[in-house]
Amino acid sequence: MTSYTDKGEKPERGKFVRFHHVTFWVGNAKQAATFYCDKMGFEPLAYKGLETGSREVVSHAIKQDKIIFVFQSPLNPGNEEMGEHLIKHGDGVKDIAFLVEDCDFLVKTAKERGAGVVKEPWVEQDSNGRVKYAVVQTYGDTTHTLIEYLSPYKGLFLPGYKEPLFRDPLLAKLPAAGLNFIDHIVGNQPDDQMVPISDWYQNCLLFHRFWSIDDKQIHTQYSALRSIVVTNYEETIKMPINEPATGKKKSQIQEYVDYYGGAGVQHIALNTSNIIQAIVNLRARGMEFLAAPDTYYKSLREQLKSAKIKVKEDLDRLQELKILVDFDDKGYLLQIFTKPVQDRPTLFLEVIQRNNHYGFGAGNFKSLFEAIEKDQDARGNLTVTTPEGQAKAFY
Repeated sequence: MTSYTDKGEKPERGKFVRFHHVTFWVGNAKQAATFYCDKMGFEPLAYKGLETGSREVVSHAIKQDKIIFVFQSPLNPGNEEMGEHLIKHGDGVKDIAFLVEDCDFLVKTAKERGAGVVKEPWVEQDSNGRVKYAVVQTYGDTTHTLIEYLSPYKGLFLPGYKEPLFRDPLLAKLPAAGLNFIDHIVGNQPDDQMVPISDWYQNCLLFHRFWSIDDKQIHTQYSALRSIVVTNYEETIKMPINEPATGKKKSQIQEYVDYYGGAGVQHIALNTSNIIQAIVNLRARGMEFLAAPDTYYKSLREQLKSAKIKVKEDLDRLQELKILVDFDDKGYLLQIFTKPVQDRPTLFLEVIQRNNHYGFGAGNFKSLFEAIEKDQDARGNLTVTTPEGQAKAFY
């Protein structure tokens, strides 16, 4: 595990401020938004569809504290771009939007350094203010929208969005999830694409390396991964980039790539200040999580005996809820992962709480892999890798 502290020189102009929102392309935006509200504690924020004059695409924006997800679906037959995306990838993340300063400069710089610009900067406005956008291509079919407020925006979300058509009375009766902001968003790559993609962020968006691990550090009996985390100068946007490493059986990274049809967002980590209460409430709402075995907690207790830090939370409670602990000499983090949130074994979510710890749970990757491999096996996807590196079914 390697941590990097050298940010390099501060960019002369432009700034990536933070994650703004995440856009999902799904088969049924209304139902997907409802699932995240019911199960994950979001509330309806804003709507764009036939009733607001949007004739091609419907958008349901939902919010929890500083986290905004937008679910979009095509409204008409024959929408080839969205249709092909859904056939290939299934429901998943299409776009990760960043709030920026000096959008024009950032796009110009990215373009000069070889980035593909999907849409040059343009402005949208309504009675609530003016917003500038641009879209650049990142890994796979995923994009980044850069968003700059040209005037203070007083609307619910962005120009063109109106009040939600319906607010479910059930939501007020459910226990609060207590999720606060997007901690990081992980992108899975096919083998040998991790370094080129992390280089792309460093060259085109002027991000820098924050953290990395290799397959010697992260592996189970069957599979392994490599990961590089890139971040903006202010380190408010963290983007881990993963790739599979060759193992005896197909890794969960490769399983993702196979079912998603290439590179894409594997998981979104949501930060909370009280993970125990968050998971109690999310489980009560019907959210499904991966389960670490009890042997994990036996080993954890042994390791903590000689650790320089003390975990404040009750370990029995963490074990009961299957929350994982990772630590170093300075602090620790608590984390847990949902099962995939659609039928394909692709996108899932993470809930994370940090206590003076800025890593990504490397100490837990082995336990996470083993929990995922158990589910992979149930799906018939924990397959043997042939000498050529191709996975084949194991019967």
